[in-house]
Amino acid sequence: MSRDSIALNRFGYGLRWRETMSGAPVRSAEAALVAEMDRFDPRPPAIAAREDTSARAGEILELIRRNRNMRGRAERSAPATMGPQGRTAAMAGDAMGGPLAELPPDIRRAYLDGGRILRRDIALKVNLAARSDTPFIERLVHFWSNHFSVSAGKPGTQHQVGNHEFSAIRPRVLGRFSDLLKAAVLHPAMLLYLDQFQSAGPNSRFQRRVERTGPERGLNENLAREVLELHTLGVGGGYGQADVTEFARALTGWTISGLGRIERFAERRAGGASFVRFAHEPGTLRIMGQSYAQAGPDQALAVLDDLAAHPATARHVATKLARHFAGDDPPESLVARLERDFLGTGGDLASLARTLIASPEVWVTERVKYRAPFEWLISVLRLTGLEGLDDKRIAGALRELGQLPWRAPSPAGYDDLAGSWAGPDALVRRVELAERVARSVPAGGVLARAHSAFPGALSANTRVWLSRAESGTQALGLLLVAPEMMRR
Repeated sequence: MSRDSIALNRFGYGLRWRETMSGAPVRSAEAALVAEMDRFDPRPPAIAAREDTSARAGEILELIRRNRNMRGRAERSAPATMGPQGRTAAMAGDAMGGPLAELPPDIRRAYLDGGRILRRDIALKVNLAARSDTPFIERLVHFWSNHFSVSAGKPGTQHQVGNHEFSAIRPRVLGRFSDLLKAAVLHPAMLLYLDQFQSAGPNSRFQRRVERTGPERGLNENLAREVLELHTLGVGGGYGQADVTEFARALTGWTISGLGRIERFAERRAGGASFVRFAHEPGTLRIMGQSYAQAGPDQALAVLDDLAAHPATARHVATKLARHFAGDDPPESLVARLERDFLGTGGDLASLARTLIASPEVWVTERVKYRAPFEWLISVLRLTGLEGLDDKRIAGALRELGQLPWRAPSPAGYDDLAGSWAGPDALVRRVELAERVARSVPAGGVLARAHSAFPGALSANTRVWLSRAESGTQALGLLLVAPEMMRR
């Protein structure tokens, strides 16, 4: 691969439709990538025009809870001779209207809105990347969004996962890692996804009260464990179960807004989260050998700041970033260089990006990485100029390819290894989609387009395939699944 082709395809999402390398200003590939950092708009018009519903997370959850309670009461009061379906129909008065028809109008509307908002946000994310003139930075947004993965599969999160990326991650992608960590971890989407919103300190006033009057709530360790294992130190980062428990206690009180009876005690925090002081575990906590005597919300913030600066975090972040850009088994020299930069700058992500650009290991001429489905689809859209797809078709294509945004199967996010994406079935789905795309767009001058998209890097085999194709449509279909498109 040439350096221009590496800048386009290894760092970015590939050439845009009607864009040619010859028409670009004369500058080095490295300088062009660095210049993207100055041009990047964290809040483009499409995001600015979108409603941020981060502060309404609790409203949706309350509706869902109300629905569950209603269903429970209806089923308990229905005649015992009726089966489960009959009892549900008795509650709704409509056994033939489908699952949503059984719901009260406001709850049905909330469910439908959740799906609509999720599809809209997926399409917004895709279209931003497909049309962007700062594709390297869009790749970084995607990388950090997957690092701090949240899933729309959890009730109440469909309205929040887009907010998480657009308002917590995107504005901080070139800032300090500690700021990104705090914004991503304490966003309502994450607090919902990992059940932090209902965690209470064992010795808090809230816990003592509910033990007398209601069902036990208790401490939830999900968020603390995932922050240590996935977002900061990494597996083998030197923490133990006691650190997880103590960190979970430090996080107590962090919750979402709009939660029924406790809403009047909630202190609004930046990013849409809230803090309920009387649910926070009192006293000094000790985590990773450090004591934290801060009161209230500042205790968790202090822990997160220290975790962000920990050497194990630097190693973990450097390894993941190197793997994403330089191959499944990244060179140790690159990991060490990124690690030193992270530690030396206090987690300055702009500096980390510049170091990545300046690293010779990322400029090797061999194709070192298999494109994951999302990246491949964005590259296809950019190369073909296919636009105007509605939200459902975009979401459907990504679901078909197996990488729907914000639906990773675990808090670890989507895997970043070829073995997860390069199976025969996955390849067949790409071929089928490539054929459909090729039939939907102008297919003239495919060979010239290929030379522009992969300057100095088009293989002899691909040139032969394209030149022997029976039609432009067939040539374009072949190009979309050629090795140049599949690996970078």
